[in-house]
Amino acid sequence: MHACGHDGHTAMLLAAAQHLATNRNFDGTVYLVFQPAEEGGGGAREMIQDGLFERFPMEAIFGAHNWPGLEAGQFAVKTGPVFASSNEFKVTIRGKGAHAAMPHNGIDPVLVACQLVNAWQGIVTRNKRPIDTAVISTTMIHAGEATNVIPDSVELQGTVRTFTTEVLDLVERRMQQVAEATCAAYDARCEFEFHRNYPPTINHPAETEFVRRTLAEVVGAANVLEFEPTMGAEDFSFYLQQQPGCYFVIGNGDGTHREAGHGLGPCMLHNPSYDFNDALIPIGASAWVRLAEAWLAQPRP
Repeated sequence: MHACGHDGHTAMLLAAAQHLATNRNFDGTVYLVFQPAEEGGGGAREMIQDGLFERFPMEAIFGAHNWPGLEAGQFAVKTGPVFASSNEFKVTIRGKGAHAAMPHNGIDPVLVACQLVNAWQGIVTRNKRPIDTAVISTTMIHAGEATNVIPDSVELQGTVRTFTTEVLDLVERRMQQVAEATCAAYDARCEFEFHRNYPPTINHPAETEFVRRTLAEVVGAANVLEFEPTMGAEDFSFYLQQQPGCYFVIGNGDGTHREAGHGLGPCMLHNPSYDFNDALIPIGASAWVRLAEAWLAQPRP
């Protein structure tokens, strides 16, 4: 269970496709992108490499995602960075196993790992500018198989999120320096891996203002809110690196639409009790139709 609502997103776009195909109230070409593998697979990047923009030339591209906690029938949009980059790290600390009662005979990688997890947070608080945004989260620590044995190695894994490549470069460089230096201080060895998955999602100003105006025509200006950027990630970022466009969110409500037996709302993304609010389908489809018609109604350059 992915628990993110991409089935609902597909339904909204299919409904828009049906309307646009039977009510051609536009002069031009509309492409509808049904992308596979958004979560972890980088489907946007793969489609671009497969020639998406060469085979289907377009002036701009727009995307949307449902957003729990935002009232159904409302939208939120923002210019500039809206989703962070997504990156993964894996650090293997190699020490020397020993009896836990005689730690002086070994090199304890667990102690090194504890020091390292804390030391990395100093990068966030002391190496980058306070006004820049970054998150370092160590989410997995694997070590040991017995209570009376100091293990040979520890594996740390986690994620790094930033809004800019410059901050990401700084964080990656400092994480490796701190990891290697901390391991060396305890006579341990370090293997450092860092993988950049998705770049930050950065909306283009003109296209974002177009979306804001057009959505206001659909649901009223009071229901088009300013989106608060999130450190979550979205591979729509790859499209926006190639084409001007905007990525916005549509409210999924507070969870009261769900049947009994679910957990507490709002049903957040990736939560076991998540459920797409089907009431969004006509709203989202209407928004897509209006965006397509309004864009093509503009004077061409």
